[in-house]
Amino acid sequence: MATVSTAILDPALQAARWIADYCRDHPKGDVMDAGGDAWASMLEELAGAVGDDLGHARERVQRQAEDIGTGFRIIGESEERPWPVSPVPLLIDEAEWAAIAAGVEQRAVLMEMILADLYGPGNLTAGGSIPAALVNGSPFFLRPLVGLEPPGGHHLHFVAMDLGRGPGGEWRVLADHLRAPAGAGYALENRLAVSRTIGGLQTRLNIQRHAPFFADFRAGLAAACKRTEPRIGLLTPGRYNPSYTEQAHLARYLGLLLVEGADLAVLEDKLYIRTIAGLKRVDALWRRIDPRLIDPLAFDSHSTIGVAGLIDAMAAGNVVVSNAPGSAVLESPAFEAFMPRLARELLGAPLKIPNIATWWCGQDAAQAHVAAHVDSLLIGPAFTAAPLGLPDGKPVMAGDLSPEDRAALLADMVRRPQDYVGQENVRLSTMPVVTEDRLVARPFTLRVFAARCANGGWTVMPGGFARIGEHPDPRASMIGEGSWSADVAVFGDTPVAPVSLLPDAAAVNIRRNPGTLPSRVADNFYWLGRYLERGEALLSVIRVMLGNSITADAGAALAPDTIARLVGIIVEDGAAPRPPSLRRTDLITLARTAMEEGEGGWNSVRAINRTARAIGAGSRDRLSADMTRLLDAPAPAGGALLDRAGSLQRRFAALAGLSTEHMGRTDAWRFHDLGRRIERATAVARAVRVFGCGAATADDLSTLLDVADSQISYRQRYLGGLAHDPVVDLVALDPGNPRAIAYQVAAISQHLRELPVLADDGMAEAQQVEATALAALVSTATAATLDEARLREIERRLSRLSEAIARRYFLQGGEPLRAGGLTLA
Repeated sequence: MATVSTAILDPALQAARWIADYCRDHPKGDVMDAGGDAWASMLEELAGAVGDDLGHARERVQRQAEDIGTGFRIIGESEERPWPVSPVPLLIDEAEWAAIAAGVEQRAVLMEMILADLYGPGNLTAGGSIPAALVNGSPFFLRPLVGLEPPGGHHLHFVAMDLGRGPGGEWRVLADHLRAPAGAGYALENRLAVSRTIGGLQTRLNIQRHAPFFADFRAGLAAACKRTEPRIGLLTPGRYNPSYTEQAHLARYLGLLLVEGADLAVLEDKLYIRTIAGLKRVDALWRRIDPRLIDPLAFDSHSTIGVAGLIDAMAAGNVVVSNAPGSAVLESPAFEAFMPRLARELLGAPLKIPNIATWWCGQDAAQAHVAAHVDSLLIGPAFTAAPLGLPDGKPVMAGDLSPEDRAALLADMVRRPQDYVGQENVRLSTMPVVTEDRLVARPFTLRVFAARCANGGWTVMPGGFARIGEHPDPRASMIGEGSWSADVAVFGDTPVAPVSLLPDAAAVNIRRNPGTLPSRVADNFYWLGRYLERGEALLSVIRVMLGNSITADAGAALAPDTIARLVGIIVEDGAAPRPPSLRRTDLITLARTAMEEGEGGWNSVRAINRTARAIGAGSRDRLSADMTRLLDAPAPAGGALLDRAGSLQRRFAALAGLSTEHMGRTDAWRFHDLGRRIERATAVARAVRVFGCGAATADDLSTLLDVADSQISYRQRYLGGLAHDPVVDLVALDPGNPRAIAYQVAAISQHLRELPVLADDGMAEAQQVEATALAALVSTATAATLDEARLREIERRLSRLSEAIARRYFLQGGEPLRAGGLTLA
C-alpha cells in the first residue's frame, strides 16, 4: 500500500496536512514556529520518500541506523540495543546556529583558561574567585597533575555541551562534558541514517556537513604532536562500555587506531602500541576512559584498563592525551554557579549562552537561598558522587518527594551542604517526533560538540544530535536520557560544497600496506577464526549423527559402533553429557543439548557462537557490517532440529564466504585464516583417528567423508565404492582437497612466511620452525602409514604451533618489553 500511496501522493499537500495537524496541538514556542518554510520543505521530502505513512518513515530510518551498525549498551546489560533515531531532524537556520556556535566556542575558551590556572599558578582559588573547597572536593581534580603542562599546551581538545531551548527561543547550557565526551559518532550516524532515508534534503536545504569538523579535529590532534606523521589512537575501555559501538565507528571514520590499555606500553617515557611487528610509537590518544583509571601508577592502583606510566610519558612531553586527565573537574554542577563571574573576570564579557541558574550550597548565602526555595528548585549532587539525601544520584524536586524522603534530604543538606546544588528547573521548547503514525510535540535537548583545530582555535560541529523526551512534560528534569535521538540539520541559503573527510587525492601517496595491526586485534581475529571453525565442525558431527548423510541409506542406518564414535566426539568436546543409550530419542536429546543448550556449562554450538560474537565485538572497527550482522544474528528458532542445524550450517558457510571473498589479504585476514586452518586441521586429524584407523567399517569411512565434507569429491573420483586408503588419502593427505590436513598445513606455512618477523638474521622463528616440522610430518605420511600415533602427533604439533603463534604475536601484559629484536618505531 505504501508504494502505491507514494506514487499518487502530492508530497507538498501531504506535508501541509502533517503541519496543520501538528500545529493544532503543539505548545507555544515549538521550534516549527521559527522556521516554517524549512520544515515544510523537509516534510515534503519525507513524504516523497515514504508516502503518507509516518510509521513507515520511522521504521525505515531505524533500519538504516541498524544497517550502519549503530547501537549502544545500557550499564548492566550484556546485549546492545539499536540506537533510536527519529526520521524527523531538528532544523536550525544558519543565523541562529552562528550565535550558538559563538557561545559554545566562548565557553570552551573559558574552560581552557580555568583549567590552565587550576593546574598551574592557582590564582583563581588564591584570589577567591573559585572556592578551594569546590576544587578539592571534586573527585576529578587530580592533584598529581598540578604543575604539569600538557603536551601541545592545551588541556582540552574536544568538548561537548548539552543545551536547552526555552519556549521563547533562548538557549542555555544545561551541562558540560569534558571527561570523555560521547555522542559525536551518534551525530554522524544519525546524519547518515536520515540522509539515506530523505535523500534530497541535503541539497534542498543546503545543510552544512559534519566532515570538515572531524577533519579539523584530527588535524588539531596531529598538530599537537612532535612528529610530522603521528600515530594516533582512540583509547577505549573495551566492548562493554555503553558507547563502544560509537567509539569503533569514530575510529574507523577518522582513521585512528582503536586501542585498549592492554595494547599499550610505556618504555623510557614513550608510549608504544604492541603490534605483530613489535612496539610502535604512539604520539596521541583520544581517551574515552575514566581519567582516574588511565594510569594505575599515578591514580587508581586497582585499574586494569589503564596504561602504567602514561602520565610519566605525558609529563615528558612525548604523548598528547585528549582531553588531559583532570579536565573533568569542570563537569561538576557546582561549577555552574561560578561560570558567569569567571567569564566576566577572565574574558571581560558575559557568557553568550548562559547556563541555568545554580547555587552551590557550600557557601552560606547560596545555602540560605536554596533552603528558602527548596521546593521550587531542582536539588542535585554538587559533584558526581551521590550524597546520602539523593541515593540514586539524580536531581529531584524536593516538593515531589514523599515526606520521609524530603525530610532525609533536608537533614543531609544541613549536615553536608557542600554536597548539594540548587538549580532552576527550566522549561524546554518542543519539536516534532513520530509516534505511531503521526507527529507529536516532545521536549528536547541539544548536544553540541567543539574541537580544537590545527591553528589552536576552536571549531563547532554544525549540528550535533538532539535527545527527545518520551513524555510531553517540558521540564528539563523530566527528560532523563530521552527515548529518541534526532539529527540536527543547520540549513541556509548558500549551497554547501560536498566536502569529504578524505584529503585531496593529489596529496595522498598510494600505499598497499594496510597499516599497524595491534597484537590484541591479531589475537581476536585468530580466535574468531578458530571458534567459527570449531562451531562448524561440531555442528557437522551433530548433523551426521542425526542422519544428514548424502548417501540414501546412511545416517539413521549407521552401525551402533559408528554412532558411538560420533557421540564420543560430542562428549569429548564438552558439548553435552553422555547419553544413557544410543536410542533415537536419547540421541535427539544429546543433539539438542550439543546444539542449543547454552547453560549448565556445556560447550554447545550456541555457546561457541556466543564466544565468537564476543570476540568479534572486540574488533568491531575492523569487521564489515555483514560479518557483524551474521555474528549477532539470533539462533534459529523454528522448524525441526535438523532444519535448525541446516540453517546454522548455512550461516557458518556465509561467514566463511565473507572472510574468503570479502576480506582484504591483510595481516588481520591471515590471522583469521590461520585460526581457521589450525582448528580445521585439528578436527580432521581427530576424525581420521576416530573413524579411519584400525578396522574401519564402511559406515566409519562414509561418516569420515561426511564429517570432512568430502563425500562428493570421493564419489566423483572413485566409482568402485568405499576403500580405506583412498578415503584417508583424500581426507588427510590430498593437498588439493580444501578440507584435508595437508591443505591446511600448506596454508599455515604460507601465512607464516608472509607475516612479519622481528629478527633480521634470516633465521626461522619458533612458529616457523614448528610449521616446518608439521609440514614434514604430513608430507612424508601415506594413507597406509597414517596410524593413530602419527595422527596424535599431528594434533600435538598443531597445539604447539598455536602456542608458538600466541607467544610470538599476541604480546600480553607480562611479555618483556625488551625482548630480543623487539622493534621500536
